[in-house]
Amino acid sequence: MSENERQLEVKLNWLRAAVLGANDGIVSVAGVVMGVAAAGARSETVLIAGIAAVVAGAISMGGGEYVSVSAQRDSEASFGRSKSEINARPWSAAWSSFVAFSAGAILPLIAITGPWEPIRIPLTVGAVAVALALTGWWAAWVGKASVWKSVFRNVSISVLTMGISYLIGSLLGVALL
Repeated sequence: MSENERQLEVKLNWLRAAVLGANDGIVSVAGVVMGVAAAGARSETVLIAGIAAVVAGAISMGGGEYVSVSAQRDSEASFGRSKSEINARPWSAAWSSFVAFSAGAILPLIAITGPWEPIRIPLTVGAVAVALALTGWWAAWVGKASVWKSVFRNVSISVLTMGISYLIGSLLGVALL
């Protein structure tokens, strides 16, 4: 493997972990808080649910990246790659995903729990759509891929997630706290 190929593999591992972490932080937490808000919960309850989603999600994403990239590293070694040829970096992927998830999750949490309760739902949808358009653009730019395809994919999946979560919360219509 050439040095350029090795650098590309390392870059792609980091990029994948960061983009997945940020997108998942934005989408997961937006889905949770939209569903809880749609059920009629007060802002304090939505905030608690959102914080729980951020903590659990960030730890889960970081731990999942560590486990999966460690398995990749172990597989590369078992197929005969030397230590210097292995590109899998479990701790790098874990921290990238943990930090990116946490950073992404902050936006929907602030949007849904701010002092603008009468418009919290459309504000959250708009903020999340803009954030995911930016992460889609950034991922495409770094990866030299189609910007429009990446942006469309990110935004449409998020809107679908929030819409389904909101619908379920509305149908249940019960605030737990």
